[in-house]
Parts: sequence; C-alpha cells; structure tokens
Amino acid sequence: MKRFLAALAMTLSTAALAETDDPFLWLEDVGGQKAMAWVNGQNAKSRPAIEGERGFKPLLDKFTEIANSRERIPAVSKLGDHLYNFWQDAKSPRGLWRRTTLAEYRKAEPDWETVLDLDLLSALEKEQWAWKGATCLYPKYERCLVSLSRGGGDAVEIREFDLAKKAFVEGGFRLPESKGGVAWIDHDTIYASRDFGPGTMTRSGYPRGVKRVKRGQAIADAPVVFEVSAEDVGAWPSVTHEKDSRVEIMTRVISTRRSEGFVVREGKLVKLELPETVNASVNAGTLFVRLREDWMLSGTQYRAGELLAIDLAKFLDGGAAFEVLFTPGPRLFLDAFVPMKSMVLLDLLDNVSSRLVEMRRGEDGKWTRRAVDAPALANLNALAYDRRESDEYFLFVTGFTTPTTLYLGKGGADEREKLKGLPHFFDATGIAVTQHEATSKDGTKIPYFEVKRRDAKADGKNPTILYGYGGFEVSQVPTYSAFVGNGWLAKGGVWVLSNLRGGGEFGPAWNQVARREGRQKTHDDLAAVAEDLIRRKTTSPEKLGILGGSQGGLLVSATMLQRPELFGAVVATVPLMDMKRYHKLLAGHSWMGEYGDPDNPTDWAFISKYSPYQNLLRGRPYPKMLITTSTRDDRVHPGHARKMAARMQQFGYDTTYFEYTEGGHGSGTTPAQTAYTWSFIYTFFQKSLM
Repeated sequence: MKRFLAALAMTLSTAALAETDDPFLWLEDVGGQKAMAWVNGQNAKSRPAIEGERGFKPLLDKFTEIANSRERIPAVSKLGDHLYNFWQDAKSPRGLWRRTTLAEYRKAEPDWETVLDLDLLSALEKEQWAWKGATCLYPKYERCLVSLSRGGGDAVEIREFDLAKKAFVEGGFRLPESKGGVAWIDHDTIYASRDFGPGTMTRSGYPRGVKRVKRGQAIADAPVVFEVSAEDVGAWPSVTHEKDSRVEIMTRVISTRRSEGFVVREGKLVKLELPETVNASVNAGTLFVRLREDWMLSGTQYRAGELLAIDLAKFLDGGAAFEVLFTPGPRLFLDAFVPMKSMVLLDLLDNVSSRLVEMRRGEDGKWTRRAVDAPALANLNALAYDRRESDEYFLFVTGFTTPTTLYLGKGGADEREKLKGLPHFFDATGIAVTQHEATSKDGTKIPYFEVKRRDAKADGKNPTILYGYGGFEVSQVPTYSAFVGNGWLAKGGVWVLSNLRGGGEFGPAWNQVARREGRQKTHDDLAAVAEDLIRRKTTSPEKLGILGGSQGGLLVSATMLQRPELFGAVVATVPLMDMKRYHKLLAGHSWMGEYGDPDNPTDWAFISKYSPYQNLLRGRPYPKMLITTSTRDDRVHPGHARKMAARMQQFGYDTTYFEYTEGGHGSGTTPAQTAYTWSFIYTFFQKSLM
C-alpha cells in the first residue's frame, strides 16, 4: 500500500517531468557543441547586462584589489624546517607554492623561496593548471605527491616532486587525471585509488580499488589490495606516519556519513569494529571516534556527538574501554579537535560561538580539561603547528566585522603571539552584529546572525541578503569577508547568516533530522528566518534576497518556488536543481544518504515535492533570479544550472545565467576570476534590491 500511495503521489504531482519528457536534457552534454553554443549565448547577454551597471566596474576594481592584496594572511603548514604556503596574486594568478622559516614569517614582509610556479608550468605545458595540494613524506619531507587540476575540477593529475631540487622527479610516481586518493607508504611505495580502467569506478564516479604501487612499477602491474562495490561511494587509502611507526588504513565509503575502516596489520586487513556512522581517525597510536548516533558497547552507553579515545592496538586486541573526551550539551557541540604532542585541543561551538578547551592526560591516567581564554563571540579555528614535536598551534580568530588575525598559541598558556592580521578591508564603524531566533514550521528555534548598521531603521526598507546552506553537517559560522563588507554592508545592506537544520551547528541530530524525508525542514527553516526578518521589519519581501551555493543553491531555489512571496531576488551558485537525475550526474550518486534515491518510488514521493526543476510552474510570482555555474565543475554537474535557467526563461521568468569555463566547484581558480564572479553576484543584488 505504501508503494502504491508513493507512486500515486508522484503521478499526481502537477509539475513532475518524466525523464523522456525533459526538453533540456541536451544541456547535460557538458562540452557539446549545441550546449556550449547555448552557454555562450547566455553569457553574451548576461555579462554586458551586469557589466553595464554603474556600480559594477568600481566593485570589480575593489574586489580585484582585495583578491590580489599582499596584506592577505598567507596560510602555512610546517614541513620540516620550513613553513609552506600557496599564494596567488596579480603577478602569479595561477599561483606559487613557496616556503619560508618561522623567523621570516614573523616579519611584515617575509623572504619567500619559490618551490613551484604554476603560471610557468601552465605556460610550458599549455594547460590551465590549478593547485590542489601536496602530500609530503615524513620525516625528511624530501618528496611530495603534488595534485594538479585542469581548470579547477576535483579530478587531478598527481606527480612526484623533489623539494630539495624544486622539480618534478624524472621517472618518479605519476598518476593520470582522476578523482581519488594517494598516500605515501615509504620512499619507494605508495597507495593509489584511481581510475584504473573500465569497471574500476563506482556509480558515484570515485575509485573502487586501492593499489599498492612500487617505484618504477607500471600502474597496470600494481596489485589491488582493497576493493569496494560499484554501489559504494568509493575507496580511499590513508597512512599516518609517526616517529617510529605508521598506521595504514583503507576506508570503504558506503554513502553519506556511512563508512568502514580497515587497518593493515601484519599484511592483513583488520576491520575496525565500529558503527558505520562514526567519524574515526588515528593519531599517535590513538583511535579517535566521533559518534553521530548513540552506541551501546559492552554495557556502556555512549551518546551521539561524543568524542571517544582509545589506544588503537588495545582496541584491535579487544582489551580496553573507550575514554570520553567530550559530551555535547543542548546547544554545545564539538566542531573540531586537534591532537598534539601531549594534549588534544577541542574547538567547540556554543550556540554557534567558538570556544577552546584543552584535554590533557594526567599522571593518574585520567583526562583533565582546561578552558582556554580566547576571544568571545568570534569564530576560532585551530591548527597544529607540529603535532609530533610540540603543543603549539596556529589560531585564526575572525568575526563578521573583525578582520581575521593569526596567532601562535601553546598548550597550558593563554598568552599567544600575534603573527599576522588582515587590514580593515572595509569600514565597519557603526556596524552591529546581533543574534536572533526564528520559529520554524514545527516549532524548532532556528538561530541566525544579523549584520547591519546600528542606525538602520526597522522600517522594512533595508536591502537584505540572507545566506543559507543547511546540509552535510556543515556549520555556518561568523567569518570576515571583504567581499560582503564592500559589496553589501558598505552599500547600506544587511547581511544575514542562517543556521539551518541539515548543517552541523548543534551536532549530528541537527543534520539527521533534515536528511532524506526530513529535507523539507531545511526549506521551512530558511522561510522561517525570512519571515522573522520581515516580522521584525529589518526588511520586506521586495528588499529581501537569498543566496546559496551547491546544496545551498538547491535550498534557495526550492524555498523560492515554495514561498515566492517572501523574496525579491535569488542567487543560486553551482546548484543542484534536477533531483530526479542528480544521482546519475557526476558525484551525485554519493549523496543519496543525504537526499534519498529518486529511482525508489517511496523516496521520490518526498524528493519530488521540492526538486526545483520538477516544481517550476508557469504563471507564478517568482522573484528575479541569477544562476551561476562552471563548465569545469565535476562535482555538481553544470547541467543542473543550465536546465533550470533554460526552463525558467522558457516560462518567461526574469532569469540571468552566467557560466565561467574554469573554477571547478567554486567561484574561480585565479584571483581575477573570483573577483569577477562575486562582483557579478553583488551587482545583481544591488540592481534587484537597492
């Protein structure tokens, strides 16, 4: 009976489109001649229309200046005696991988040594290379596996790099372009999960198998040491190196937030007997487990949201119990934890405000805790300086109106050294940050931050942008943005950041309640925040815009279609739109744990109620909309954005479309591209709401 009712609901949906009836299916042909002709035609209309606005050029100049500013904080990681950084500016738009010492980094103008010049490499090889990071071999850090992407996509080519010679290793490890992972075992051996040929990739577009590859060995000749089903998301290797040991782990990712881990022990794979929903990691021989669901083990009840720790060897031998390092509260959640030489630093979210706690094992073997005196009402982000050798850590402190500052802190002390700080990229004088709560449809209180001028009148006339995401357990926290400051706050606009269910602001349950059949709650939450802003007369529907990217693009599109009377403008970037086919496009199959399976009638019954492409109707009072994406996005297929824009225009709605040919799942691969994209977006909002 349930299947019959689900099928009936799908049949009766007035907007449902059968796949064979999709008139814009051809736009899924990413680089096809017909599809690209449509894209070029759209850009030929949208770019002059936005660029012709009076405020666009000054904004683009300002954003370009910010994106290329030498006053940005160079984020660094310590490898051996050096601090490494990847840097982009006007002179090096593709970027420089460079290094310096801590002594130099302390200076206002450090002396940087270039290790790899991507602009030079791109010119020599006639490619548009984008940096995707490097994995370097501990402890000498002489060799690295560098990941390079064509145009910013997730698929990367991997090459071995010699840090001493600052050059790629001739005849060294080289893996062809693919999604997947790589990990050093030792100087002459690596693990690689790649596209090894027909049948070696999952339906989600990730590798099924992991190979153990020896130096000089052809990839085709390397043995597969771990393999998962084509229905799984994929297989990933990881190796944690310590001073005198290493831990090799193979991970089978089953679906969103479901996985299994296997430790290589004496040449054999030993499964970690943990619930599939946990987040597990190993550091210095300790197994850390973050629970997403309650877990009963050997008569002990562990709670969802807790952080557990245990000696890995003892756990594998079954001879010890877990220790609880953190237990959540009603609005207190562990956002991250940072293991160091003799302590673990907990980064907590207390009603979406950060605070830090040190956990250290005492002489009696028990864990003790110490609250760290850190700035209140700010977002804190801690990174270990050298986890094997010290309890020092980098601490980034930021807020909506407080420029990001980087400190060097040390366990056991509250004093910290200021290393770098952003300048005031915009004048925050007179701007206030307040936190509020809206009541969602089911009575749940939804917090949100409001950033506006103190003298702004509660008259409903303030142009307002409401940002939302609400998915994949990702928390939305206060962040200093020069683009928001100059593109919106400086113009007199109001910026609102919402903390919707589906995110991770209040632990696993905040996400779980809005997954699959609960996804509508995220849309209800965004609508509730919009209603509260209107009720409080911060703004009014004709002055209220919503912004979201990726899952957030799905969010703002679905909410717009359900509650068009609440909004004056909508911007969806790199969005999901066609939830009937999302699982068949690029990485979409890997998100079925979040959204459900459209091919299952029971799941489609709830997905079909909010899927934007299927619920777009004629003759509705939809607000103005801007949809942007990237041709090189190999995570969320650009066909989502293309088809939605084409259908909206077919129905006569005011829809602007822009597609950049680089950028991957983001706003661009160079500072100039990023500056242009955000200038485009804020000019659209200014035109629509001011």
